[in-house]
Amino acid sequence: MHVLLSTYGGRGHVEQYVLDLQEVDETQVAVVGGKGAHLGGLSRIEGIRVPGGFCVTTDAFRRIMAEAPSIDDRLDELSRLNPDDREAIGTLSAQIRRTIEGIAIPGDLAAAITRALAQLSGQAAYAVRSSATAEDLPTASFAGQQDTYLNVVGPTAILQHVRRCWASLFTERAVTYRRRNGIDHRTVHMAVVVQQMVFPHAAGILFTADPVTGNRKVATVDAGFGLGEALVSGLVNPDVYKVRHGEVVAKAIAAKQRAVHALPAGGTQEVAIDSQRQEQPALTDAQVVRLVRLGRRIEAHFGHPQDIEWCLVDDGFQIVQSRPITTLFPIPETGDQENHVYVSVGHGQMMTDPMKPLGLSVWRLTAMVPMCEAGGRLFVDVTRRLASPASRAGLLDVMGRGDPLTRDALETVLDRDDFVPSLPDAGPGGPPAGGASAPIETDPAIVTELIERSQASIAALERDIRTKTGPALFDFLLEAFEEHKRVLSDPLNLQAIMAGMEATWWLNDKLQEWLGEKNAADTLTLSAPDNVTSEMGLALLDVADVIRPQSEVVAFLQGVEDEGFLDELAKLAGGTEARDAIEAYLDRYGMRCVGEIDITRPRWRERPTTLVPVILDNVRNFEPGAAERRFEQGRQKAQKKEQDVLSRLRALPDGDRKADEAKRMIDQVRTFIGYREYPKYGIISRYFVYKQALLEEAERLVQANVLAEKEDIFYLTFQELHDVVRSNRVDDQLIQQRKDAFRSYHALTPPRVLTSDGEAVTGAYRRDDVPAGALIGLPVSAGTIEGRARVILDMAEADLEAGDILVTTFTDPSWSPLFVGIAGLVTEVGGLMTHGAVIAREYGLPTVVGVEQATRLIRDGQRIRVHGTDGYVEILP
Repeated sequence: MHVLLSTYGGRGHVEQYVLDLQEVDETQVAVVGGKGAHLGGLSRIEGIRVPGGFCVTTDAFRRIMAEAPSIDDRLDELSRLNPDDREAIGTLSAQIRRTIEGIAIPGDLAAAITRALAQLSGQAAYAVRSSATAEDLPTASFAGQQDTYLNVVGPTAILQHVRRCWASLFTERAVTYRRRNGIDHRTVHMAVVVQQMVFPHAAGILFTADPVTGNRKVATVDAGFGLGEALVSGLVNPDVYKVRHGEVVAKAIAAKQRAVHALPAGGTQEVAIDSQRQEQPALTDAQVVRLVRLGRRIEAHFGHPQDIEWCLVDDGFQIVQSRPITTLFPIPETGDQENHVYVSVGHGQMMTDPMKPLGLSVWRLTAMVPMCEAGGRLFVDVTRRLASPASRAGLLDVMGRGDPLTRDALETVLDRDDFVPSLPDAGPGGPPAGGASAPIETDPAIVTELIERSQASIAALERDIRTKTGPALFDFLLEAFEEHKRVLSDPLNLQAIMAGMEATWWLNDKLQEWLGEKNAADTLTLSAPDNVTSEMGLALLDVADVIRPQSEVVAFLQGVEDEGFLDELAKLAGGTEARDAIEAYLDRYGMRCVGEIDITRPRWRERPTTLVPVILDNVRNFEPGAAERRFEQGRQKAQKKEQDVLSRLRALPDGDRKADEAKRMIDQVRTFIGYREYPKYGIISRYFVYKQALLEEAERLVQANVLAEKEDIFYLTFQELHDVVRSNRVDDQLIQQRKDAFRSYHALTPPRVLTSDGEAVTGAYRRDDVPAGALIGLPVSAGTIEGRARVILDMAEADLEAGDILVTTFTDPSWSPLFVGIAGLVTEVGGLMTHGAVIAREYGLPTVVGVEQATRLIRDGQRIRVHGTDGYVEILP
């Protein structure tokens, strides 16, 4: 169609107001919006039928917006509003919509649209559909954000509905969605697609990947009678078909009581479906398979799994929309066609947030096992270990002890026919994972020696890195990473870590068998020595003791927002002592932070305001000397528990032997369980040294005008940063792409187990010993506690009272300063030996971890009861 109207705009730009769908493709999102670009792309795929039509371009929209200068001021106002202020957003966006709908379409633009209509088949009815420049993108679909009007009859009505589509860029939901996704309203423009109306026998949606499980090999078809609006609007339950490898593998035919049909004079209406027809399938199996084949062709063209709207007209399918499915978790790239099973690293490390590229690459370079990456998260490929029966048993045992949901998910995959090939035991399965480690003498001097070795290695790193800059720094760091791994893989280090864990497992198993007592080891680990993470929480109580008597300092801290507050403290009465106490704390623990395995995350030393709310909670909720009292109470409780357990064992048949064995294991737990936390402290201490050196290098790049800002290095891998330092050149576009991708990864939920088919396997607790309605998890610290739930997702937002129960997604060591002020703990992620569990036991906090969606199912302020011995949480009335 070449009846388009073109005029010359400023600076040589040719304004095009109307383009035929056949003239556009997916590269022209800026001209015809996401929907128009995808429809143009679809119309070029062989064998795909798209109803004819044209696009009213974004040039037309810009011209209309220029007709109303008052909109500019309102956009300024809109960008200043809080995304949660629904009332203000609703009022302002309604004003903008009314203004746009009231603008008269200039004569030349109206004439171009009318001529384009005349060029189509002369058909009277059309669909008029919004097509924004920020929709149907691989990272944000914006589905349902703007408006579509069906069965619009006559040029006058079409012009009116084009105006409505322009205005729909400013619906309340579209405005809020853009604000939440960090998209500037001025950067988004609206095109409009006008298409010939089709009157289908059936219509619906095809997902070329299963939208629930993520499985890329399974397509899902939703189908109903009449127009697809009945399904999209939720008016009827659709028939649902699942197709795998070209055959229907599951289907559920719904009772479809209503449909949406077009009216001859324009518009649509709901109609009742004949009772005899209601339970007839909307499609035959053969039609479903044919539709999925078309869907696979469309998916191949766009390179992403697609969400496709289709219509069935006279036994032929017409495609009316295709957009990427943005909720699927990406699959690690392997370059082969083999089946793979991946286990999430984040669930084991208590950090399921996305990581920036530098964080991902440094963790991989310093990790003890190979890892792959997807969706900003890290995974370990366990396919080989699952394939060999010997290593499989060990892997499942370790996974089960750590996180039963991961074990169950792996077993679910193993139950599938031949997904994981079986290898002989002698095959390349590697050594059995989680086999018992070599015995170690119960000697506290071993722990002392290991800590001294680690400290000496870190001191050498700090000393030697000072003189390194430029490419030489990167060569030095690669050697430092090898030293990092050597310290971690020291056989004595591994033996000490495993000794405490294995003794804990032994005690829990044997004391339940002999005494009928669950999780007895939880009390025996209270206030274990040499635990750097629990000491970190208690040390902040000591900081609060210094600050508490200084009323001027307390008042000042309540208003602190600026990171330079430590310098200001010295000007206040008692402020020097307060500053010195906080500084000493930061010298020992300032390298820690939430999500600390990502080197790019701001450390407490870099952002000390993070600690202020916790210090103030401690000032308010505790008496002086609380740290020492608390540690001593725990130690005495553990001692008393030990005496109680041993005397009860001696009263049993063969009691002396049982008591002697238990005593040996209790001593082993007391000696080594605290050290379990030290290697992570060593890793994060080294990370902070690496980070400071890399940021100094980034500062030099900023001074040389290579980088816009220091933090841009976080969006490069270690190797890419090395190349930038060597060449003094950086790809700004790559950094921007990485920033956009990182933002999009926040919307994805990483699965515990992921397959190469893209299936996210969640696992389940196979238990029937909990009350109805209770939330099931993993018991990791014994006891039962009832109290107010505080749902806290950011440590800096903490505002706790004595007796509160902390509910959060995950707790890495940086959360432990909060643990001293709470009565119990519930997390969505965690295992028996993850950091939060170890510290919860040391502090004697009833704790349940691995509670799926705890932060959504438990509301802040609700009263809950945490059953830390039995592993469930009750929400109380």
